[in-house]
Amino acid sequence: MAQGSLFIITAASGTGKTSLVKQLTTTTNNLSVSVSHTTREPRVGEINGQHYHFVKKDEFVAMIHNNAFLEYAEVFDNFYGTSQQSVEYMLSHGTDVILEIDWQGALQVKKLMPQAVMIFILPPNKDALRERLSNRGQDSDEVINKRLAGSVKEMQHYLNFDYVVINDNFDVALAEIKSIIIAHRLTLDKQQIRQHDRIAQLLA
Repeated sequence: MAQGSLFIITAASGTGKTSLVKQLTTTTNNLSVSVSHTTREPRVGEINGQHYHFVKKDEFVAMIHNNAFLEYAEVFDNFYGTSQQSVEYMLSHGTDVILEIDWQGALQVKKLMPQAVMIFILPPNKDALRERLSNRGQDSDEVINKRLAGSVKEMQHYLNFDYVVINDNFDVALAEIKSIIIAHRLTLDKQQIRQHDRIAQLLA
């Protein structure tokens, strides 16, 4: 069985990353999203264990001390972390895994797992980004302005990634991300393992 591939998808808040990842996993076989741990409160409609593992800060800190995270970071006064055990289990069983994390976590993971494929999603412009943040209807103007300023800082780190996708048109962006995943699955080393018997028969 071929080892699964690790894909890191990062974007500034309000870029549409979560919607893209959700549709990506729905329409792509053998692809799962690692569910992160976080200390922030659940938003309306979010389900514990499905969207995030919602934990208290003291529990999160204990997990840090136990080296339970592949990466973790503090974003907007809340902690987010990726379970190392969960990711390694899925990869070892041949499942391709998406880490939907911020740029800080992405760089942490890349150091530990240099084979990870890193994808950064950008909005088409700042006006679209502000509109998407406002359309959530959950945050005050002060919070929106804070998130917008933070997003600009986040976007400066796109240079550290392997691929950049502009989410101007949802379907186009989805197709571009999917093409990155499919192309990676077709590399020589992956195909030599996955198609070993077929290739051996062809060359016999």
